[in-house]
Order: sequence, then C-alpha cells, then structure tokens
Amino acid sequence: MKTVTVVGLGKIGLPLSAVFANSGKFHVIGADVNNEVVDTVNKGISHIKNEPGLEQLLYDAWKAGTFRATTDTTEAVKKSDVVVVIVPVLIKENEEINYQFIDSAVEDIGRGIQKGTLVIFETTLPAGDTRNRFGKRIEELSGLKLGTDFHLGYSPERVYSNRIIQDLKTYPKIVSGDNEKGLELVSNFYKDALNCDLLPVSSLETAEFTKVAESVYRDVNIALVNELAIYADTLGINITEVIHAANSEPYSNLHWPGIGVGGHCIPVYPYFFIKKGLQDGLVTLSREINDSMVNYAVSLIENHFHSLENRNILILGLSFRENVKEVTKSSTLLLIDELKKKGVDVYVDDPQFSDQEIASFNVKPFKEKDAKDMDAIILQAFHDEYKKLKFEQFTNCKYVLDGRNKLDKQQIEKLGIVYRGIGKK
Repeated sequence: MKTVTVVGLGKIGLPLSAVFANSGKFHVIGADVNNEVVDTVNKGISHIKNEPGLEQLLYDAWKAGTFRATTDTTEAVKKSDVVVVIVPVLIKENEEINYQFIDSAVEDIGRGIQKGTLVIFETTLPAGDTRNRFGKRIEELSGLKLGTDFHLGYSPERVYSNRIIQDLKTYPKIVSGDNEKGLELVSNFYKDALNCDLLPVSSLETAEFTKVAESVYRDVNIALVNELAIYADTLGINITEVIHAANSEPYSNLHWPGIGVGGHCIPVYPYFFIKKGLQDGLVTLSREINDSMVNYAVSLIENHFHSLENRNILILGLSFRENVKEVTKSSTLLLIDELKKKGVDVYVDDPQFSDQEIASFNVKPFKEKDAKDMDAIILQAFHDEYKKLKFEQFTNCKYVLDGRNKLDKQQIEKLGIVYRGIGKK
C-alpha cells in the first residue's frame, strides 16, 4: 500500500486521515505539532467530538494498523508517496493573513520531500499561494523541480462540522494540479481515497479562487439579508415571512439574518480577496455589515431599557453556531465586549463548554440560581438544549433578543417578556 501523510490533525485533518486509512488503499501517517493530539489518536481515540462516524473509523484504522500519528512531519514526509496539507491559514486582529502555522508545516515538508512525491493542499488559500508561496519554497528547501521531480495539487475542503464524513461522500471534490500530470495524480488519489465524484478545474489558482468565492458568496448573501432585516423592521414587516415567500421562487436563495457571522470560514476567507487587491465593493461592504450586527443587536436592547448600566444579561451560546464547540470569530465574543462597554454584567451559558472554559472569557458562567436576576437574554447559538429552555425561570427578565429567529415567540410573550428577533418583532 502507498503511504499518505496528512499534515494537521484538526477538525478536518483527523476525519480525512480516518477515511483514507479505511479505504483499503493506503497506510496513513497523521502529523501534528500537538503532542497530546498525537498521543490520543495513537491510542485509537479521537480528540474531535460530536463528529458522527469519526470515532469508529479512527478506532477501526488504529486496530487494523493502517493509521498512526507523529509529531515529526519531516520524517513522515520522507516515507510518503502523497502528502495532504490541512493546516489552517487564519487572519490577525488587523485582518492581515496569518501564514504562521502553514509556513512552518511547509518548511518541514520541504526538508522531507522525496523525488516523485505528490503534495496536495486542502487548506483554504488565496489564489496563487499553492504554486508561488509553497511550491517555490519546497523547491528551495529540497532542490527538487516542481512539475517534474514532484507535483502539487490543490483540492479545497468543502465540509461542514458535525457532518464531515457524510460531506466527504456527498460533495464533488474539486481537483487541480500544477500541470496535466499533476492533475492526473491528484484525481487518481482521490478516486482511491474517497471514491467520490470529482470536479477537475484547469489550474491550482482556479481551485483556490473557487473555494474563497464560495465563502464570499455566503458572506454577501447574509449581509444582504441582514440589511433587509433591519429595513423590514422599520416597516413592521417580518423578514422570516419574507424569506419563506421569496425563496419559493427558484432563483431566490436568501439566507437567514442573525447577530453576526462566525467560524473559521465565512468571516475569514473574504479577506483572502480583500488583502490581495479586491478592496472595494460588495466583499468589503458585506464584512462591514455583518460585523456591525452586534452593535445593532445591543442597540435594540439599549433602546428598550434606555440604559444598560448594571444590567444582568445572559448570552445563550458561546459557540459561533449551534451544536458545535468552537468560538473562532463567534459573535458572542463581540457581544461580550460591546455589552461590557455599556456597564453590563455578562453571563454566558453554553452546554458545549465547562464553567471554567466560559469563565476564561472574563464572563460569569450562568447557573440556574442566577435565572431570577437576569434582566435580558440574547440567543446567539441555538443549541439543541435551548429548544426546551424554560423561560418561566427568568422571573425578572423583561427582554429576549432572539439573534437567530429560532425561539418560540408566543411562549415568551405569554410570560410578559418582550420578544424581538432580527427583522422579526
């Protein structure tokens, strides 16, 4: 069997490794800088929770001896026919692109790569980075020639947390290569590794651009509906009803409004265009609109109470979205900052996180005994647990802001509490 090294054993890298290792075609080495992660997966145990099917796949691969992990990326690459890179590219506080982690991984790859190796990047990247930033660096470190001695591919991840295994089988896999031979190698690998539909494109750059464009589309769409929701509110029109009606037309696909956009993808990847030259227009404006939704949400509450000084406000959901344990770019973090500026005592509840984890964000973990003291509640992430939330316990609560338009409006209003959604009174 051929050997594949997957560099990065995070939320996508570990499921990829497990699927590859269960294909019957490959021996897989998972490379990660985190010793604890490596130790855990080398026991057949997943450190990624709430990912259906992952724990069993990982255990099966571990038991069959087709998967192991290491912290020595260079040594793993030396033994590999294929290297798949899924190390995150993030943005800094000033929205500049942060290549720190993937640059380090590429250094390790360049020191270990052998003649004939195929290196495939799945990390979302600005167009041109696979070839110009990473391909050239691997050439410099290895002395090998791109396109002849080794080949590059780019095949962006297109999966969704809590359904990654399913999505790997469902979505077409975009594939590209440094040249015709590279594309052939990449295509053959994914046919064997995933047995899914392939969508070849003409160049590495086209594939990179496509993945960023997918995220930008969603960001722009959400910004549009957020803007429409605010406007609808001024006219007394329920935006939820509008969306249902509008989307009955086949060419309309309005997303849903909300307090903001979080996660690794949608609020991050537009900057891969913005910081590379697309500075004016819808992409930038959409980021501004979506980031402004937190201020809008707080203003609704402030207008009700006139002053938020010394108010107790509970935020439901630390996570950026429902049923995941992930705080990256979560709107809750922005809400915390904005509410504290107003003199609010901020409480946070999230069943995905421990009290200690919540407290690390300099807020008070919510306890049942605190319910009677809450002046207002903000729903940020609609976890399944909140479907049965008893608002009767919040005896002093005067205002509920439904930041995802998911709560039972009638139930809340029957208790004498003011309900307000985003574009929905």
